[in-house]
Amino acid sequence: MEKLKQRWNIDNNWSFLAIFIVFALNGSFATWVAKPITTFFGLNPETISSFIYWPLRILLIFPIYQLTLPIIGWLFGQFKFFWAFEKKFLSRLGLGFLFKNKD
Repeated sequence: MEKLKQRWNIDNNWSFLAIFIVFALNGSFATWVAKPITTFFGLNPETISSFIYWPLRILLIFPIYQLTLPIIGWLFGQFKFFWAFEKKFLSRLGLGFLFKNKD
């Protein structure tokens, strides 16, 4: 636990706990939001193959998760951590240009 706190530059246990709560809540929230969206488009395991439905649903969950992570983090007072996390994560996916300053 201490190594992770050092790696994330966290100095107290509340921040550590809040970060884990945010990850858990946001994952559940993104999954919950994706279901009505797939239903709206008529996508469900009964109408299309599970081999198509689940990859599509996961592809939908991913951007929802990324968009809502800093918001949920902000609600728990951890916006700074999650904003940095998002920038680093998206940069590793080759999307770092989204955060470059245009000076």
